[in-house]
Amino acid sequence: MTELAPLLAEHGPAFVQALGLTWKLTLMAFVPGVLLGTVVALLRLLPLPPLRAALTLYVEVFRNIPSVALLVFIVFALPDLNVLIDYEPSVVLTLMLVCSAFTADYVRTGINTVPGGQAQAALSLGMRPAQVVLAVVLPQALRSVVQPLTSLLIALMLSTSLASQVPMPGRELTALVSKIATDSAAGMAAFGVAAALYVASGLLIAWAGATLDRRLRILR
Repeated sequence: MTELAPLLAEHGPAFVQALGLTWKLTLMAFVPGVLLGTVVALLRLLPLPPLRAALTLYVEVFRNIPSVALLVFIVFALPDLNVLIDYEPSVVLTLMLVCSAFTADYVRTGINTVPGGQAQAALSLGMRPAQVVLAVVLPQALRSVVQPLTSLLIALMLSTSLASQVPMPGRELTALVSKIATDSAAGMAAFGVAAALYVASGLLIAWAGATLDRRLRILR
């Protein structure tokens, strides 16, 4: 593309800032989303049918609702209920809720892979149920879901393009491409640069996840 060099010369710093905002949104949603999802998965183990039903509904709703629809609800419907959330926190909240639902499902699957005999053995040694879950079951469950969580992180990073749908003060990669395409004829070149940055980010996450998975498997 002949316009690639001029594009990078003019918008290179903007692409760096957009990539930084993309990663910022990703991490701000992923970390609390994983923590919340893990808590939801653990609470679903309690022998309380109403609580388990409510948490199952939570997981199913946020796992199956389109992210765009959830963002529209948070941005445009919540103000009617006198709940005002700024645009960037709205994007983070949307991604966090979706992330937590998938994490809860993954962690629950990981917990089911731990042999029940280990929990029974720990209980026979005098450990309390909470100690068994936190010290014996949960660590093994988390080790078994490294790859699913890696894929979730990649999907979450790509989903930060939701931010292009609201007037945030900063621009992530998709919003920057839209702006460049509107203001100049370098839209295709801008799309190519953004696509390369998305792919590079995804490959980096995949490599880190595979490395972590190999190291944790050695400890089993």
